[in-house]
Amino acid sequence: MSTESTTEVENGTSVDETTAATTEQSPAEQSGAGQSGAGEKSGESGAEKKSKAASVIDTEGEVAADYLEELLDIADLDGDIDTYAESGRAQVSIVTDSQVLVGNDGEVLEALQELVRLAVMAETGNRTRLMLDVAGFREKRRKELRDLAADAVQEVKDSKEQVRLAPMNPFERKIVHDAVADAGLSSESEGEEPNRRVIVLPA
Repeated sequence: MSTESTTEVENGTSVDETTAATTEQSPAEQSGAGQSGAGEKSGESGAEKKSKAASVIDTEGEVAADYLEELLDIADLDGDIDTYAESGRAQVSIVTDSQVLVGNDGEVLEALQELVRLAVMAETGNRTRLMLDVAGFREKRRKELRDLAADAVQEVKDSKEQVRLAPMNPFERKIVHDAVADAGLSSESEGEEPNRRVIVLPA
């Protein structure tokens, strides 16, 4: 059984070490890493780099939207597609009342997200960290996980002992890690997929 501090392989997909670390680092660590990387490259201003990054994210969103529109047509499913940028990645949402593309505990959604990422990578030639949501499933799950993290933090503060949470996927663990850090405590991940879980540690 392996134990490591807030570093996950995103959604079970193999990514290079830099991407994996960025996925699970705290906001402060991410900021420091970004500044370090900027210092290694010369000839581009910060504004130029931001503009290029925004252009890449916009392209990823457009490719994903086109792919999903075609999929919805083939499957004869209703839904509107919204794209936007958040947390340095493309966010794509299918606005619909149907749960068909969500599945049990988001299993279909996770599989569809991987298909969309592959489609984007095939078109752009670059790996993407794009996130897909359907029928607001991920947003609802975020709120549930933040509430769960808050309860765990309070339990740890009261008992002065660590709390082990139920197994979660990488997307869910990242939300919990961030919520725990915002509350002033630390956390780590333990175990192997699909039984990897978050442990909230006392101060």
